Amino acid sequence: MTQALELGLCDARDADFPARFAALEQRRTVERSQLTERVAAIVDDVRRRGDDAVLDAIERFDGYRLRPEELVVSEAELEAGAAKLAPEDLAALELAAERVRRFHALHVPATWRHDAADERLGQIVRPIARVGIYVPAGVAPLASTTLMLGIPAEVAGVPERLMCSPGKQLHPAVAAAARLARVTRVYRVGGVQAVAALAFGTERIARVDKIVGPGTAHTQEAKRQVFGHVAIDSEAGPSEVFVVADQSARADFLAADLLAQAEHDELASVVLATPSAKLAAEVRDEIARQLPALSREATARKSLRDRSLLVVTRDLDEACALANRYGAEHLQLCVEDPDRWLGRIECAGAIFLGSYSPVPIGDYAAGPSHVLPTGGTARFFSGIGVEDFQHRMSLIDLTAKAYRRIAPAAARLARLEGLDAHARALEIRMKEPQ
Repeated sequence: MTQALELGLCDARDADFPARFAALEQRRTVERSQLTERVAAIVDDVRRRGDDAVLDAIERFDGYRLRPEELVVSEAELEAGAAKLAPEDLAALELAAERVRRFHALHVPATWRHDAADERLGQIVRPIARVGIYVPAGVAPLASTTLMLGIPAEVAGVPERLMCSPGKQLHPAVAAAARLARVTRVYRVGGVQAVAALAFGTERIARVDKIVGPGTAHTQEAKRQVFGHVAIDSEAGPSEVFVVADQSARADFLAADLLAQAEHDELASVVLATPSAKLAAEVRDEIARQLPALSREATARKSLRDRSLLVVTRDLDEACALANRYGAEHLQLCVEDPDRWLGRIECAGAIFLGSYSPVPIGDYAAGPSHVLPTGGTARFFSGIGVEDFQHRMSLIDLTAKAYRRIAPAAARLARLEGLDAHARALEIRMKEPQ
């Protein structure tokens, strides 16, 4: 018997709508107390015992034992693994890699300076020396994530790009992607132990300056705990999409787009906001029709039931306002004139315009990285880019003339803050003969 679809459909004017939408806004809320304690124990063990702790954790959580030398994946193994990939799959990866590299090469931040007659101010941009790229492998071989993280780091000029991915053997697609992304070293380790090893270093795993990449709740908690010892990117959570659509959109397209994100995770969240009650009902019917054909039907069903909603709004203005409140990882504008409404969007990890720019094209081959802020954090975080693998240093170079022009104000501000030594360090230079 066909299982009935449980997916909320409501009107923004309904009395219970504010509470229902507020629940979606709080989708990031998780119970962390026990998670924090479990993760902290593993992080501390790796910090104290290094490789031995990593190997023990792999045996405990992944169910197999590695020898210490097996933590590092050799170049020969990467080459052999990539050779197993079907030619058509390799060609697809090569196309994606070329597009990702081309996109990120368009906007590499550069060193700059402003020279005046008696002063020089500017900014020096340098790549981070060593980054750790985390590529999960629990559900699927995330070759695309390997490209989306490794290539921006390479374009940024990072000399050492280290990758951690779990599994006794790397999937051929991940091995091929690592070579296409020109990752400099690959480690056969995942989970909390990988994050801790990258943060503190072990006998065989080099310590990095920044860790980037998605993962489970445990992995993200580990990143939170090592932050400060290393830099991290934004905390990636379950996937999500918010679709703003009008009557011109196709219900079958929209249903497919919503299901594409719902299949990711039981905690994934998908939302459609449209002023067309007819379209909302058609999309719901289409989802019910398409859902049984999915290999991950059970996962998608739970996501649709627990963390998703179809909303009929008063107009497109209200739909865009709801999108801004939600702060989506992925935002699709499936409307007649997307450019007209683009100016109303204040925050999203990535924006997809029109019927032929669905989220999955961005996941794999459009060019921008698919590692994006989730859980409403698009209000203050951005997707991964070249700038995430660089750091900036300010440049200040004053002549004596310029110094004497601005130092009195600086000294006065120092005394205003009660920092006499600051003021004296400024004033002592003003006493020199001109």
